[in-house]
Amino acid sequence: MSKSRIIVLSVTQQGLTKAEVARKYGVSWRWVHTLVTRYEKDGLDALEQSRKPKSNPRHISPTLTNRIIELRRELTATGLDAGPGSIRSYLNKEGHHAPAESTISRILKQAGLIIPEPRKRPKSSYIRFEADKPNETWQSDFTHWRLADGSDVDIINWLDDHARFLLSLDAHNRITGAIVIDTFSHNIDRYGLPESTLTDNGSVYTSRFTGGRNSFEYLLAALGIRHKNGSPGHPQTQGKIERFHQTQKRWLAAKPPAATIAELQTQLNEFQHVYNTTRPHRSLHGHTPEHAYNATPKAAPRTIADTTHYRIRIDRLDSGGKVSLRRAGNMHHLGVRAENARKRVLLLIDETTVTVTELTTGEVLSQHLINPKRNYWPNTLKPAGRWPRE
Repeated sequence: MSKSRIIVLSVTQQGLTKAEVARKYGVSWRWVHTLVTRYEKDGLDALEQSRKPKSNPRHISPTLTNRIIELRRELTATGLDAGPGSIRSYLNKEGHHAPAESTISRILKQAGLIIPEPRKRPKSSYIRFEADKPNETWQSDFTHWRLADGSDVDIINWLDDHARFLLSLDAHNRITGAIVIDTFSHNIDRYGLPESTLTDNGSVYTSRFTGGRNSFEYLLAALGIRHKNGSPGHPQTQGKIERFHQTQKRWLAAKPPAATIAELQTQLNEFQHVYNTTRPHRSLHGHTPEHAYNATPKAAPRTIADTTHYRIRIDRLDSGGKVSLRRAGNMHHLGVRAENARKRVLLLIDETTVTVTELTTGEVLSQHLINPKRNYWPNTLKPAGRWPRE
């Protein structure tokens, strides 16, 4: 029997006064009077009135509930993140009044679309490291994938630390130091010079544990770009790109397996567009990486390269120690020296000069003044009297 019924029966059956009943059961006289009045009007059943409000301004409509469930299934099928945060971002983009993430999570659980997991470490306990500006730090790493025939290939990714903007992604049979330099140089041509890079300690990125520098490190030093490496056995330092690999592989797994590297590259190019321009990123408050990358002024190296615009070329000298360079639609030829034939070189081109260095050692091999009126640009570092006739 409920307390309300006991209070009423104490007054009506036992003959206690309302004040006595109020003191006995620790309630107000007014509440006892209200219960007795309800009883006299509608009987004992009136005492069990629900205190639930007749309307709820936060009630989720069936249409919105169905859309939340649809988004969960659509995003999961395409290999994109389908958590409550991502679903909420998509609802806002579609013009819905999106409910809280906890409400979306409850709807997904009721629909059987979320499997409860063991309690994880609270996110508030993590310390997040993030570059303040785009181009302040570029992260790079490569991951493995399999083609339809089971053969292994590598995918090298370059990611802006601040905006999570995917600068480039390229599939190859095996990632080499030359591929690292080529992809990095391509990104410089497109996005400008970064202030620093962050990689692991793979031999394609650094030779710091084997002595000396590798070609990539010489390139960074020549451009005044600071090179940062994670601690051995501590992949959390490159946490953003490690987490990115999960997103990338989940998306690829939702596609038909690629038969060739060229076919895989086509899938990767599609993924880059989706990831950068349409997929809202939870760490970016629901914005896309493209929006975050373009919303803030870019960082640049804190050296002379900060005020000088460089164009960069990676090339190989021919059998005579020469290399060709196209500028303003015209082809020009640079004589480096015959003894340097077939060497792989780095060309740094500014407004007035082309400097050619050996890619593996950083040694300056030649320097050439830019003269748009001439096809041949001689080596100004070469001893006098040894120029070929033009």
